Amino acid sequence: MSQPKVFVLHENLEWTEHLTKWLDIKGVPYELWDLASGSINIDSSPPIGVFYNRMSASSHTRGHRYAPEFTQQVIKWLEFYQRPVINGTGAIDLEISKVKQYLALQQANIQTPKTVAVLGQERIISAAQELNCYPLITKHNRAGKGLGVHLFASQAELAAYVNSPLFEPSVDGITLLQQYIKPIDGKIRRSEFINQKFLYTVSIDTTDGFQLCPADECTIEDRPEQLESSTKFEITQPLPSNQQQSYQTFLNQANIDVAAIEWVEDSNHQIYVYDVNTNTNYNSSAEEAAGMFAHEYLAEYLHEKLKAI
Repeated sequence: MSQPKVFVLHENLEWTEHLTKWLDIKGVPYELWDLASGSINIDSSPPIGVFYNRMSASSHTRGHRYAPEFTQQVIKWLEFYQRPVINGTGAIDLEISKVKQYLALQQANIQTPKTVAVLGQERIISAAQELNCYPLITKHNRAGKGLGVHLFASQAELAAYVNSPLFEPSVDGITLLQQYIKPIDGKIRRSEFINQKFLYTVSIDTTDGFQLCPADECTIEDRPEQLESSTKFEITQPLPSNQQQSYQTFLNQANIDVAAIEWVEDSNHQIYVYDVNTNTNYNSSAEEAAGMFAHEYLAEYLHEKLKAI
């Protein structure tokens, strides 16, 4: 019998490099499974090991349109054969649908911005009238990298965008119209969890716009695949205990093991969660400054799961 390994399910090799570095340092055997394409024999049992799902909702931006759908099938196959999957079916289902995210968050009594989901570009303006709260933002139901996120102060601005060649349809066809929550201090927060336990929170300066993620700046015109230094990102104080417990309970209910929960506090000190990222990346410069490396914790977690087999 071959040695059990950690199998990393992915579609973007660049996003595995920090993790594999720490797996090497810790001496953890691993194998990368690139699910940008492939095949599975569902009547054949998978290898023995721990399977960590790193599939991204933004895979289509790298030419891997159907990788998440294929990953869903692979994960079901693994779960059928009772292989341990980190970020299994519950995670991949929420990764590719913000509507499902918001409903799961609300089910856990976590406040989310008012949101309307729209199928059909021609229905967006009437749906915005139903929502009736400006300023509002548009975003893609299946996104990543801040795709489709734009701020509009009025219906006229929104209509001009929707009816122009600049309009960006979501890969699943569903556009979200969402209440804009203005941050009390101009920053949003991203709280990282590993093994459903809080690790740290990063504050992110939104001055330059909404296309922000830890691994890159996610600008529409130019998307460097790794952002190695930026003053936008800073690891800050821990979460209040009640907020931390609320998010951990949500992750447990949703069967998500590793994730970032993005939230914002408004001028009335109300907190809203607007995104759950189960393919979380970590910002190198913020971690260097804080002396804390999430991939180290992640590698140790995967190692412990592997030793438990």
